[in-house]
Amino acid sequence: MIYSLICAKKEQWIRSDQCAIKGLLKSIRKNGQLRDAQIEAIETYLFLKLAGENKPLAQLFAEGFFFDGLDLSNLPLTVKARNMLENNIAARSLFQFSRLKVNGNTLLPELEKTILEDYESIDYQDVFRRIFYNINYSDYLFSLPMGAGKTFLIASFIYLDLYFALQEPDNLLFAHNFLVLVPSGLKSSIAPSLRDIEHFDPSWVLPEPAGSEIKRIIRFEVLDQPKSAQKSNRARNPNAQKVNALASQPNPMGLIFLVNAEKVILEKLELDQQLELIETDDRQARAANELRYLLGKLPNLCIHIDEVHHATNDDIKLRKVVSRWNEGGAVTSVFGYSGTPYLSSPEAIKINGDVEIRFKHITNTVYYYPLALAIRRFLKKPDIKSASGLKPLEIIRRGVGEFYKTYEKKVYGDKTAAKLAIYCGSIERLEEEVYPFLRDEMKISEADILKYHKGNARYKISKEAELEFASLDTPLSKKRVVLLVQVGKEGWNCRSLTGVILAQKGDSPMNMVLQTTCRCLRQVDKDKNETALIWLNDENVKTLDKQLREEQHTSVQEINALNKGEASNWIPRHSRAEYLGLPKIDFYQLRINYETKVITQAVRAKENLKELFANLDDYKTAALVKSGEVTLSAEIEFENIAPVLSLAGGFARFDLWLAQIAKESFNTLSFAVLQEQTTLLKRIFEKITVRQNDSLFFNELYDHDSIRSAIRLCHAARRDLTVKEDVIPEKAELLLAEKLSAVSVHEKLYPPDSDVKIILGSDQKGWDGERAIQEQRRMEEEVRARFADTFGSLIPYLPEPSSAVCMKEHTLHYLPYDFRQSGFEKQFLETCLQLAEFKNRKLEIYYNGERGLTEFVIQCFEKKNDFWKRLGEYTPDFLILQRQDNKPYKVLIVETKGEGFAVKFAPKKKFMEGDFLRLNAERFGYSRFDFIFLRDDDKPESNIAKLSEKIQEFFSTQSET
Repeated sequence: MIYSLICAKKEQWIRSDQCAIKGLLKSIRKNGQLRDAQIEAIETYLFLKLAGENKPLAQLFAEGFFFDGLDLSNLPLTVKARNMLENNIAARSLFQFSRLKVNGNTLLPELEKTILEDYESIDYQDVFRRIFYNINYSDYLFSLPMGAGKTFLIASFIYLDLYFALQEPDNLLFAHNFLVLVPSGLKSSIAPSLRDIEHFDPSWVLPEPAGSEIKRIIRFEVLDQPKSAQKSNRARNPNAQKVNALASQPNPMGLIFLVNAEKVILEKLELDQQLELIETDDRQARAANELRYLLGKLPNLCIHIDEVHHATNDDIKLRKVVSRWNEGGAVTSVFGYSGTPYLSSPEAIKINGDVEIRFKHITNTVYYYPLALAIRRFLKKPDIKSASGLKPLEIIRRGVGEFYKTYEKKVYGDKTAAKLAIYCGSIERLEEEVYPFLRDEMKISEADILKYHKGNARYKISKEAELEFASLDTPLSKKRVVLLVQVGKEGWNCRSLTGVILAQKGDSPMNMVLQTTCRCLRQVDKDKNETALIWLNDENVKTLDKQLREEQHTSVQEINALNKGEASNWIPRHSRAEYLGLPKIDFYQLRINYETKVITQAVRAKENLKELFANLDDYKTAALVKSGEVTLSAEIEFENIAPVLSLAGGFARFDLWLAQIAKESFNTLSFAVLQEQTTLLKRIFEKITVRQNDSLFFNELYDHDSIRSAIRLCHAARRDLTVKEDVIPEKAELLLAEKLSAVSVHEKLYPPDSDVKIILGSDQKGWDGERAIQEQRRMEEEVRARFADTFGSLIPYLPEPSSAVCMKEHTLHYLPYDFRQSGFEKQFLETCLQLAEFKNRKLEIYYNGERGLTEFVIQCFEKKNDFWKRLGEYTPDFLILQRQDNKPYKVLIVETKGEGFAVKFAPKKKFMEGDFLRLNAERFGYSRFDFIFLRDDDKPESNIAKLSEKIQEFFSTQSET
């Protein structure tokens, strides 16, 4: 839901000047060791950490962090509602949140209506808190499909956190220690794969030698020892003993603990008793669960929860535990991971008692990578087969037969053999039906078959079988068919698994058919077109299709099309820059540099502190004591006044007071500097404290926060900010051809595929647009004449080529243009190409608006008084250029904007029409650039008239003096 919004803001941040880690991100991509899913998730993580300051999602939304300015002028609002939305950031943010589009539909239409009709009764910040589970710490969920590399993603996050933490040890945004939690039901399948964190190569995400230095300080521990008693102490709990030994070191950093979730909650108490003990004081909590207590004391702790959808119910109260830890200041952030970020049943939130908004997905999902895209790019491509009307054993017969026919000799690059998993609903069915059928009826060698389950009173599993299961994904394993009961459905990391059979209802829980069938999709050999085989009975295939549609927005039919090479919904794109001789654009860029200059190096702290001491009465609170009488504000009602029995507040100690002043300065004022003024500071301290029963307490009549702030100000140096303006020449490529990638087919691609083929073919033959059209018509007439006697009028006429073909020498520096963000842009280009001025004046028009493909990006500023405010980067939509001596001579910058973005764009528009045009005209000696702004809410004929007039005015002459 929100991940697309976050992705858009992330991309905007990465392109902006505020992003200080562009080099780091570029290095990660250049290394080429991580998949695009992992890199995009890392970008989202860094965006929320750095730009979002690691704030809870509810707070970010309430502050309007994810939303741009909303133009309220054209919305049907009452005056009061408009004023409220203009002045209440949280309300405006919730209003925009409700209007988000999901699959073309408004996200929460009932909420939008309620805000407009009953806006005064809504607590907007509370609504956001409830949407995001009433959590007051950062809790972000990353959704990646099975096989996308969650383990290495977790490792990447850990190394990046430590990288920044070592540079800024006191910055609470970055974690020092880490806890990786595995849901208790999946500890046997997930925990082994997560051990790969210990062997992660940090050079994939960090420059050297920083990565290797961090690897040396990391200590990875798996807390898998059984505890000896429920109310254990350190001596009797080996896990707690291990944590205590490591955490008791001075300033522990780089500790990574892997533990199943049940070890940080109380296992055998009723829910009410659990919550009661979680909320008790430290001494009781320590007695109840020593391990949980010690983990909660780790400083700067980041928690990673794998398969987090298992931790959303009442069986595992992780959120309650984490909230308790957070109250103690231990938790830096929480990251969850899930391939299926959907809830088993929708969660409902009531607003004003009447309106109910429902969410089927986990709302704090900040990144989502779809399964279909993963199959297209790196997972095995499955062939999903359904068997309607066949008995379960016959489905197994056909599935096993096809597996041996297709994959019997399949050995992957790591020397592992392809394997088939057959899931059974019960141990009795496996032992008494399926296994005998394979052995006796199908004559499958017993050496090929592995039976694995947890065993029951009748059927036991040997230690040898456990070892065989653990070694399945190694070259040592010769097993080809694996029979499973209640294991291997989720988290099982066997890359050489190539097929799955679910032959009857109950072989997999109904809510886990998708996870079970996906077990065979993990990639083994990189850059190889790997396939997999899935056989399902009719019921299971219907369940799979339903879950794919609900959770992944795809279907069995679409997944099968990927395997058969029918993925026609993606097409390649082609550069025409070389054919057009596309030149670079010379222009001048304004560059503003800010320099901070310290005016006073030796601060007159002593004189400032003397002045503060003399005026301490100014820091007294509202109730002022004068001659034994209390003077009160007129607004205070007497029934609310309680008699003051004591002036003593919190316990006071001089050295701790100094330490607090230094700590609150965020390292701008040290304890040692404060000690230089001990005499004066002691006089201030003595005046704002009172002695009672031989102990010293802070005097409650003083505003102590303000006094500490004033003391820090006394030590502050005066600084001056100077602004340096530079005009920098730049040469911009209009197309970074190496960044062109395939694009999904949709109606806003331009031109259509038929025209793309004509243009590319005629480019190869050196034909211009008119020649291309003539040749197409000639060939069409030849075909018509040749078969006229046979087919007559049945021969269809080919569609007329668009103006794109005719004007191909004047536009389309790559094919096709992607206008999915704006149909207005597509319509504008089509209309422009039909203008007579383009041919008559030999003009060219190029779409420049797809960010990342162009270097023609302008830094915009706004001047206020004597200072420049940076507005960020501006990527123009279109460039209309005229050449002279085959070089750009004049360039008309065209911006097309929807009405909702016009207001926000106004400052940049002002800069473009003013300073940008002026400084470039001064440097080139003539009006090299001009600018026109068109809105999609204006009539099309009006926009074209404006453009035509601007073209005639700006391109009227070919040279100027």
